[in-house]
Amino acid sequence: MGIKRRKTRIVKIGTCLIGGSHRIAIQSMAKVRTADISKVLGQIKELEEVGCQIVRLAVKDDVDAAALKEIKKKSCLPLVADIHFNWRLAIKAIESGVDKIRLNPGNIYRKEEVANIARAAAAAGIPIRVGANSGSLRLRGASQADAMVKSVMDYVRMLEKNKFYNIVLSLKASNIMDTVAAYRRVAKLCDYPLHLGVTATGAPYLGTIKSSIALGILLAEGIGDTIRVSLTDEPQQEIAAAASILESLGLRKSGPQIISCPTCGRCEVDLIKIVKELEKKISTSHVLRPTPYDPLSIAVMGCVVNGPGEAKEADIGVAFGKKDGLLFKKGKPVRKVDFSSCVEVLLDQMRRL
Repeated sequence: MGIKRRKTRIVKIGTCLIGGSHRIAIQSMAKVRTADISKVLGQIKELEEVGCQIVRLAVKDDVDAAALKEIKKKSCLPLVADIHFNWRLAIKAIESGVDKIRLNPGNIYRKEEVANIARAAAAAGIPIRVGANSGSLRLRGASQADAMVKSVMDYVRMLEKNKFYNIVLSLKASNIMDTVAAYRRVAKLCDYPLHLGVTATGAPYLGTIKSSIALGILLAEGIGDTIRVSLTDEPQQEIAAAASILESLGLRKSGPQIISCPTCGRCEVDLIKIVKELEKKISTSHVLRPTPYDPLSIAVMGCVVNGPGEAKEADIGVAFGKKDGLLFKKGKPVRKVDFSSCVEVLLDQMRRL
């Protein structure tokens, strides 16, 4: 059963379209000083290689804003300028050629300042993301969710009064329930595309779990047009987590999907070793890079209970007994496979399909 997406307007961010029937875009944020042009470009290139589609840069001062011009010339990804406190930095970022502006209603909220930014963004033909975070709210409500919704919708009305409708919204709390509640409410109030995320999630393990739960709930309900998984880690890990969330929900097709059992006392081979090695080799293989086509399913099973059935259902599978495994291809048994050569055999079979 497929997910029915919420109907939204379409917003163009550089070469990337979000909203409507366009696929959900993955984005991240450069984690080096924007003024350090070479480091920023290096990180943008790394992000592009792992599947990032939009990158955001923090603009703290005039030096950062000026650096955007040179970064824009050489960037392989659309650029979003992240602006706080100083509305003039938004104007300078627009003049530097960025593809989108992010404004925080908690610290840039004066009507004349917002109007100036809206006019400049309209003239440049770029969108504005109204991005509320629970940690920087100016308005208060019965709950964080209520406060974020009110903050964002008040801001939207300011932009609309200036005849600006090229808008994306985000409402990020640091906890799951407020985040989900805020997005559910705002989704009913407008048809602007939504940028999903949970803010300040923490270290990679817990942060990925929190983001997966919150974003998974919303995406399964058809809410969300672009996502960012915020982790205290390298930005490439954010992309990997975001892609996995989308793939798990059937919202994105990429490389081979590994199906493997968790192992138990019935498993008589080191299945964990095989799966880790296979995953690593798939991620570094040029032949097996993500494609727009249906991904292969690869089953690696060490259990006599579910192993043969899962291996038959997959495009390619191996079900292990004591030492050897039985290789399946498109549901049919092919031959026995030795534990030591299993990974190479599976990779070879993938290349042949």
